[in-house]
Amino acid sequence: MAAVRVDIERYVRWLQDVRRFQPSTVSRRLSVVVGFYRVCVIDALLPNSPAAYVRRPPVPAESPTLGLGHLQFEALITAARLSGNSNDFALVALLGLLGLRIFEACGASIEDLGEEHGHRVLRVRGKGGKVVLVPLPPAVGRAIDRACDDRTGGPILRNSLGRRMDRHAASRRLGHLAATAGIRMPRMHPHMPRHTFVTTMLDAGVSLRDVQIAARHADPRTTMRYDRARKILDRHPNYILAAYMASGT
Repeated sequence: MAAVRVDIERYVRWLQDVRRFQPSTVSRRLSVVVGFYRVCVIDALLPNSPAAYVRRPPVPAESPTLGLGHLQFEALITAARLSGNSNDFALVALLGLLGLRIFEACGASIEDLGEEHGHRVLRVRGKGGKVVLVPLPPAVGRAIDRACDDRTGGPILRNSLGRRMDRHAASRRLGHLAATAGIRMPRMHPHMPRHTFVTTMLDAGVSLRDVQIAARHADPRTTMRYDRARKILDRHPNYILAAYMASGT
């Protein structure tokens, strides 16, 4: 409660220089701090907010995380389906074919499976505790059945010890699958399959509004950030120059 503006600014600088978080992550964490002190002012616990005039880092209009290409994602799915670990296919299917966030996929349980109006569905607990029903395409259903085996309860995704898989174990499995599939990526992040889920839908001609609903983005601008990143690479002038100079190269 005794913090002043310079303390908040030092916190922002620590997030940037020491933790090396992306600008969007720094901005989100600063939003929590700003909201906390705003409530303190409303409740008359503080006369002024020390975070009121702290500058937020500029967040780029396009997403800094790049998804996989269509052929890369197909190779990843194939490697997961042929893997001896039954959790691999379910992991890639939940992230890349359902577009779940990593904490949603790891938090999914067998008890969350059900049927609704003739559709097989998965009850997903998303951001803010919101619960939504996500329909399961046949391929995803098969992947989940393979991971569940004959179990009637417990987590869908399990680690090597038979416990609920966490994001760190999921990252290791995705990295292993990417290497097996021959995908050259500096780092296989768990958000990449979800990013691929969005960009592949856009490439398939699905409207931006429908993609926003499928990805469960509260703001359509979030979906547009994925679209901008895709178009920036697909239409990069480097390809035009290379095609123009093809005769000499």
